[in-house]
Amino acid sequence: MSFANLKKQSSLGSLTSKLVKEVEKMNNNGGGGDDRLWKPEMDKTGNGYAVIRFLPAPNEEELPWAKMYSHAFQGPGGWYIENSLTTMGQKDPVSEHNRELWNSGIDSDKDTVRKQKRKLSYYANIYVVQDKANPQNEGKVFLYKFGKKIFDKIMEAMQPEFEDEEAINPFDFWQGANFRLKLKKVAGYWNYDSSEFAAPGALLEDDDALEALWKKQYSLTALTAADQFKSYDQLQNRLQMVLGQKSSSRPRLDEEVENEETDRGSFTPEFSSRSQKSELPENLQGELNNLGSRPSASNDSDEDDALSYFQKLAEE
Repeated sequence: MSFANLKKQSSLGSLTSKLVKEVEKMNNNGGGGDDRLWKPEMDKTGNGYAVIRFLPAPNEEELPWAKMYSHAFQGPGGWYIENSLTTMGQKDPVSEHNRELWNSGIDSDKDTVRKQKRKLSYYANIYVVQDKANPQNEGKVFLYKFGKKIFDKIMEAMQPEFEDEEAINPFDFWQGANFRLKLKKVAGYWNYDSSEFAAPGALLEDDDALEALWKKQYSLTALTAADQFKSYDQLQNRLQMVLGQKSSSRPRLDEEVENEETDRGSFTPEFSSRSQKSELPENLQGELNNLGSRPSASNDSDEDDALSYFQKLAEE
């Protein structure tokens, strides 16, 4: 913009209007959140419904989902909301601190550990089939961050409990299945128990359209790359401040308190031919075997859906 145009817009008041619109956009997007992320919404009755499709692993990546461990808790010195280095198999100061508290044998220390424990989140690429709350999202690719409850449902689809149930790969373009996401509030928390997979079928009939869709996916490995984590020393410094063990001349403003909980699997989509079998790709099946038998359901609503947990904290 030239200086002359800047002056002209000033006299017209259009710059003010533009800035107000940008602020409104930021507020509606959770303070400037990541527009790659899709989130379900509840209606006035306290329920939410959407249909999504989990997508295959992105190009040149092995896994159709990524996992992230994080911590979110409040101490005397403020909030600690950070990704955990244990995601990359490294030592993390909060995990070490929690271990010391737990081993103290003091019940109050164990209660503190429960409040400060890791939260497990999963990320996957999805295609939004239906979203009545935000119809502009339909037909688009997003990243979806979800917790253990939904991950368990994915595992149940791939490893059915009964012999008369056929295993499906929810991440398959042709023989996967749409996921009917049904959201309601139970005891103040978001609950996904009623969510379910529909009958298997192709997402789109045109392979060219599917390939174009596949190329629009976001990298999952980038989400857990080293640059997404602070160093051990930085996290240790932040932890000491939150615990009130160290003063800070620059108080941190936690503008967002975000989602949920995560694990691994792998397969690579092939566009040259379609499998005629419903069995899972060999490398994905192997990964499932590494996860052990069926995942156990959690009785802890915070673990089932850390998204609702963090949202409740933000509303307090």
